[in-house]
Amino acid sequence: MEFADLWPPVFLSLKLASYTTLGLLIIGTPLAWWLARSCNRFKEAVAAIIALPLVLPPTVLGFYLLIALGPSGIGGVLNSFSEIRTLAFSFTGLLIGSIVYSLPFVVQPIRNSFEAIGNRPLEAAATLRASPFDVFFNVALPLARPGLITGAVLGFSHTIGEFGVVLMIGGNIPGETRVVSVAIFDFVENLEWGKAHILAAGLLTFSFLVILLTKTIENRLTRENRHAS
Repeated sequence: MEFADLWPPVFLSLKLASYTTLGLLIIGTPLAWWLARSCNRFKEAVAAIIALPLVLPPTVLGFYLLIALGPSGIGGVLNSFSEIRTLAFSFTGLLIGSIVYSLPFVVQPIRNSFEAIGNRPLEAAATLRASPFDVFFNVALPLARPGLITGAVLGFSHTIGEFGVVLMIGGNIPGETRVVSVAIFDFVENLEWGKAHILAAGLLTFSFLVILLTKTIENRLTRENRHAS
């Protein structure tokens, strides 16, 4: 059995998951902070929009992202300044779609951690004349570490397991958009059961290890917080 064509989808999936996780933390952390601390009456509507990928069928989300990234959407705007006509069926489009699709898996645990901090540590820092910038980076973020770790792990693992959205946006282009989940589908269609088994077993093992790692980290951080208090 030839295994050379198994590695490119694995490497591409790891690359996509790494970039997606970084983007999710950059976007999701301030968003979660705003949702946790804001008194704006529209914040729950924003939270509902962020959570839509949890209930929307991946094909529906993928369809609208395909339109948004195509020539009639962002691609058309970019075409005015460059030769790019579409972001669909490219790694960049895949990255944008993955960030949108996995956003609620990162925002929600981080928001929960920010809300669990309460007001006292933040007010104490403010009485010591700490600026809002210092309060956020030196007080809130360290205290919200469990949520940040959980969000990062969930965002990474969820990206690895994506199928419907990435297939709609990226198709099946080797070396560009052919991630592990799409490769499994392709191998099954071509009756290459051995290759499909290897990749599927790898994802199954990865998913188990992610859950075990998340639980271990949560339990350890919980014990540390109890000892600190």
